[in-house]
Amino acid sequence: MKKYIGIDLGGTSIKYGLVDEKGELSKVNQFSTPKNKTDLLTKLSFIIHEYQQNFNIEGVGISVPGVVQADGFLTTAGAIQCLCGINLKTTLEGLVNISVQIENDANAAAIAEKWLGNAQGIHNYLTLVLGTGVGGAIVINNQIYRGSHARSGEFGWMVIENDDIDIEMGSLNFRGATVIGLIRRYNQFSPAPVDDARLIFKRAKENETLAQNILTSFYHSLAKGIINLIVSFDPEMVVIGGGISANELFIKELISTIKFIKNNHNSIANLDFPPVIAAKLGNNAGIIGAVYQLINR
Repeated sequence: MKKYIGIDLGGTSIKYGLVDEKGELSKVNQFSTPKNKTDLLTKLSFIIHEYQQNFNIEGVGISVPGVVQADGFLTTAGAIQCLCGINLKTTLEGLVNISVQIENDANAAAIAEKWLGNAQGIHNYLTLVLGTGVGGAIVINNQIYRGSHARSGEFGWMVIENDDIDIEMGSLNFRGATVIGLIRRYNQFSPAPVDDARLIFKRAKENETLAQNILTSFYHSLAKGIINLIVSFDPEMVVIGGGISANELFIKELISTIKFIKNNHNSIANLDFPPVIAAKLGNNAGIIGAVYQLINR
C-alpha cells in the first residue's frame, strides 16, 4: 500500500506521521516548532529523509497556518512567522527531491473530516481549528471555498470584542484561540502562569475565580464568533478542531453558551441552528488532510 508523509505545522509544535491510501495514520511523532527558518527547514528535511530511508514514500503533504496560495507560496504563515513570504513547496522539493503539497491547516482539517471524520455526507459546513490562533475553513457544495486571494476562512481576524487601545486584541484570535486567547489572557492576571490550557480547566474545577472568569469570557467570545459565522453561511454543521476539542467539558460549555446567546437574541432565537461538534480526528486531522490531494491526484 502506498505511503505518504503528513506534516502539520503549528505555532507551538509540529506533528507528523505516515498516512496510507485509506487514511490510516502510523509512526506519529512531534517536536517543538523552531523559531527560525533555517532550523525549521533543516528539521523538516531530516524527518522526510528519515522516512524515505525506511519506507517507499509517494509524496509529502504539509498543513500550515496562514494564507497559502495554490502554488505553495505562503502569503502569511500565521504563528510561524519565519515562513512568511516563501514558497514552501518549491523550497522543500529542492531539499528532499520528492513531491510536496502545501495546504492551509484548517482546510486540511476540514478535508480530513469530510474524508474520514464527522463531516462525511455533509455538503455545506464550517471548520474552526483552535490552536495558537483560530483557523477556519468553509466547505460549500463539497468543495473548499478559497476566496479570490486564498484568504477565505481566516476567522481569527474577525473583530468580536471592543478594545479601544488595540483593535486586534478584540479579534477572535486574541479572544477565542487556545494559546494567544485563553492561555494569554489567563497569564495576564495569574501569579502562577500556565502553558497548558488543561491547567486552567483544572483550576476552574478547583473553584479558582480567575480561571472560572477567564473561561466564561473565552466561551462568550468564541460563541459570538461562531454565531456570526452561522448566520452568515447557514451551514449544516460546525466542526471544532484543535487539541482543546478533545475536552468534552469545553464542547459542552461552548454549546451551552451559543444556546444562551442565541436565545437572548430576538432575531435568531427561534431559528434552527446546526450542530456544533468536535472533530472526530482531533489533533491528527491536519496530518491526514494534508495528504488527501496527493492520494487522489
